[in-house]
Amino acid sequence: MDDASEPSITLHPHARRIRVAIDDTLLADTTLAIELRETGYPSRQYIPRDDVRMVPLTPFETETHGPLKGNESNFWYCKHKDKAWSYGKTWRGVGRVKGGMIFYNGY
Repeated sequence: MDDASEPSITLHPHARRIRVAIDDTLLADTTLAIELRETGYPSRQYIPRDDVRMVPLTPFETETHGPLKGNESNFWYCKHKDKAWSYGKTWRGVGRVKGGMIFYNGY
């Protein structure tokens, strides 16, 4: 019997174009995002690395662990710390988002 209170994750193609800009600098532009929906959290759009300008992004020391997704690395842009994150190692069931970039709300 399934417990509806159990956390779950589903992946879906994101139908709209996503553009991410910080301080008037375009960092990402894609029509190939994968939307991750996780119980209890807002939906997030994972942008393929090929559609992200990685040069202005710098890896930050912050790394966290998501029990349902994997190990998360954070990135900053200029003076803006922890503006994006990515899963370098993902758990079973969410491999399609491995390496994709997620930008914090507002960008």
